[in-house]
Amino acid sequence: MGSGAGSGAGSTRIHNIGYRNYEGARLGRAYARRSLYSQSLRGSYGLGRSAKSKVLPMILFAVMCLPAAIIVAVAVSTDLKSLPLDYTRYAIFTQAVIGLYLASQAPQSVSRDLRFKTVPLYFSRPIERVDYVLAKYGAMASALFVLTAAPLVILYVGSLLAKMDFVDQTKGFGQGLVSVAVLSLLFGGLGLVMAALTPRRGFGVAAVIATLTISYGAVSTVQLIAWSAGSPEVVKWLGLFSPITLIDGFQSAFLGAGSSFPGEAGPSAAAGVVYLLVILALIAGSYAVLMRRYRKVGL
Repeated sequence: MGSGAGSGAGSTRIHNIGYRNYEGARLGRAYARRSLYSQSLRGSYGLGRSAKSKVLPMILFAVMCLPAAIIVAVAVSTDLKSLPLDYTRYAIFTQAVIGLYLASQAPQSVSRDLRFKTVPLYFSRPIERVDYVLAKYGAMASALFVLTAAPLVILYVGSLLAKMDFVDQTKGFGQGLVSVAVLSLLFGGLGLVMAALTPRRGFGVAAVIATLTISYGAVSTVQLIAWSAGSPEVVKWLGLFSPITLIDGFQSAFLGAGSSFPGEAGPSAAAGVVYLLVILALIAGSYAVLMRRYRKVGL
C-alpha cells in the first residue's frame, strides 16, 4: 500500500499548457452593466439576433408610427392649424400596440436567462444583482420610450412643416415626452416583473397582456357604470386600478391633457398627486420585486 502511494506520487507530472496571466485593463462592473444594458436594448428590437426575431418588434414599431405619419400627411396637405390628436393622447390611442410590444419583449429579456439558468453565470463575473436588475429595467424602459417617443417626433416635425404655432407645438411635444417617459418606466417595470415570475415565455406573455388589457377593460367598464349612475367622483378614483388609466389621470392632472375617462372627468391636481404617488410606488415596487426575485435565482 505504501509502495503504491509512493509509485503514484512519483508518476505525477505538472504540465505547462500555455496559459498566461491577463495583463490588460479590467473594465469592471460599470462596463459590464453598460454592456448588458446595450445588449438588452438591442435585443428588444431584434438587433444582433436572428432575422425572425426582428420581424415582430419592427412591425409593431412601424404600426406605432403609421398613424402619426398619416396625421402629418393630412395636416400638411390640408393646411390644418393644429394636430387632430394631441401628443399626450397618442400613447393612449395606441395602447394596444404598446401592450403587444411589451408582452413580446419583456419575456424575451428575462425569461430565457431564467429558463436556461444563465443568471448565476452573470453573477460569477464582476456584476452584482443590482447591476443586472438596473440594466434590464433600464433597457426595457428605454425600448418602450423609443417606441412611444418616435411617433411624437414625427408629429412634431410634421407640425413644423405645416407651419403650426411653434410655441404651442413645442409645449405639447415636451408634455408628450414627459408622459411617455413616465409610461415607459411604469410599463417596463410591470412587464419585467410579470415576465420574471416564470421561466416559461408563454406564461410571461399571457401575464403581461392580462395585467394591461384585462385591468383596463375592467376599470373602464366600472367607470362607465359609475358615470351612468351619477357618481363622477368615483370615476376619478377608479382610474387608480389600471396602468393605462393611471397614465391618463396623471397627464390630465399635470400635463394639461384631455382625459379618456367617461365625461372627460379626469382627476384634479389634488387627486393627481395620488395618481403620481401610486405610479412612483409601482415603479419602486417593481424594482424591489425584481431585486428579491434575482436574490433567489442568482445563487
